[in-house]
Amino acid sequence: MTLRPRTTKRAALLCGRPLGPRLLCAVLAIAAAPPTDASPASQGSDARPRLVVTSDIGGDPDDIQSLVRLLVYANEFEIEGLVASASGTPNELSSKVTRPDLIHQAINAYEQVLPRLRLHDVRFPEADDLRRRVVSGNPERGWGAIGESKHTAGSQLLVEALLRFDAGPLNVAIWGGQTDLAQALWDVKHQHGDAALRQCLSRLRVHDIQDQDGIFEQLASRYDFSCYVLSKSAKGRDNRESAFRGMYLGGDESLTSRDWLSRHVIADHGPLGALYPTKTWTAPNPHAAMKEGDTPSWFYFLPSGLHDPDHPDWGGWGGRFFESSPGVWRNAPGPAATQTVSRWRPYFQAEFAARMDWCVTDPDQANHPPRVQINGDAALRPLLVHGRPGGPVKLDASGSSDPDAGPLEFRWWIDVEAGGEATITPTGNKNEVVSVDPLHDGAPKDVHVILEVVDSGSPTLTSLRRVVVNFD
Repeated sequence: MTLRPRTTKRAALLCGRPLGPRLLCAVLAIAAAPPTDASPASQGSDARPRLVVTSDIGGDPDDIQSLVRLLVYANEFEIEGLVASASGTPNELSSKVTRPDLIHQAINAYEQVLPRLRLHDVRFPEADDLRRRVVSGNPERGWGAIGESKHTAGSQLLVEALLRFDAGPLNVAIWGGQTDLAQALWDVKHQHGDAALRQCLSRLRVHDIQDQDGIFEQLASRYDFSCYVLSKSAKGRDNRESAFRGMYLGGDESLTSRDWLSRHVIADHGPLGALYPTKTWTAPNPHAAMKEGDTPSWFYFLPSGLHDPDHPDWGGWGGRFFESSPGVWRNAPGPAATQTVSRWRPYFQAEFAARMDWCVTDPDQANHPPRVQINGDAALRPLLVHGRPGGPVKLDASGSSDPDAGPLEFRWWIDVEAGGEATITPTGNKNEVVSVDPLHDGAPKDVHVILEVVDSGSPTLTSLRRVVVNFD
C-alpha cells in the first residue's frame, strides 16, 4: 500500500510552509527484543546538552510547575545553573526580590525521590550537585540594571558558563527576564574583549519566553546571536498567540486539568509531585490548573530525536519558529503558533506521567520510552539521509526496541511544514521498514519523515524521530 499526503488549503505559512499538519501514517504491532542496558531510560551515548535556566520564580506558580517537570528530566541535561532572577512579572509583586529558596525547596523534594529515580537512570544528578548551581540574579530588571559593577551571582555564573570554550554549546532557557544574561554579555565584552564575546555568541543558544524584561530589541541590536528564539506573539497581536501558550491552550485541554494532575503527578507520587501547584492563571483554558508556560523553553533543548535546536523551523515540543533576522527566530504570526506546541501535548504529558511514576515505582513496574533506531542509528537527534534525485530511500527501524520488552507500533508520516511532499510505502509485512519517494523533482529537496514508535505500556509512550531525506 502506498500512502499519499492529503491535500489541504494552505491558509497560513511558516517560513513559507503550511501550518496545518498532514499526516501519513501506517501502523503495525510487533514484538520487541528485551533490552540489555541496566538503565531502562538511557538512550544512546550522545553528550547531554548544557543548560542554564533563569526563572522569575516567586510570582506565578507555574515556574514551580516547570521546575518539578525539569527535575524529573534532570538526567537528560547537564544542568549548569538555576538562576533565581527578579521574581514575578514586572509590577506583579510589591517588592523587588529573588527567591532561590523556592528552587532549593524543589531540590529538597527531588532528593527524597532520587534513589528511586536512579533505579531508572543512573544519570540523575545528586541533589547537592544541583544545589551548588542555584544562585540569585538581579532583583532589578531592564536595561538600566545592566552595566559596570552591576554583576550578580547569576550573571557571573553565566559568564563562567559562556567562557567554557572546551564544552559544547550553552543553552539558556529564560523563564523570566533576560537582565542577568544581558549583564553576562556586557561583562564578557568589557572584561574579556570583542573576540571572546564573538566566540561566546557563536556557541550560545537562547530560548526566551515573552521578553519579560522588555530588552529583547536592545539585545538583538547589540549582539550577533547565532540562535536566539523569542517565543512571543507578534506586535499588535493577541498575547495568547505566543507559541509557549500551546503548553496549556488549544488541543486536548483535559490533559491540563486538576483531575489529570492529581492522578498522574500529585497523589501518591512522592514529595516532588506533592509540591506541584494545582492553581494557576490559564484563561481561556477553563481548568486553571496546569500552565507551565516556561516549559517549552527547555523542551526546545531536550534531546528527543524530533527536534534540532539549530533548526528552529523544523519544530518540536518547544515549538516552531521563523527567522526574522540573521540568528533571531520568532513566532509565526497568528494563532497557529500555539499549535506548534499543543499538538505534542498527548506525547509530552504521557511521558511526564511515566517519569512521575518513576519517583515511586521500581523499573520492572514502570513504563519507559521505546528506543528508536533507524538505519542502525539510535542517536537522540534527527537523522540526515542522502538519496538519489527522484528516490526512493529505504528507512529501516527494525532495530528499535522496548526497554520493557513489550510490542511496538510504527507510524510514519511526512512533516510538510518543514520540507517537501513524499509518499511512504511499507516494504514487506512489517511496517518498521518503509520506502520514501519524493512527489516532486523540484524544490524543496529535503523531505522530513517523522517516525512514531508507540509502546503498549501504561501510560502509553511514544518516541519520535525525525529523518531529513535530501534528494539532491
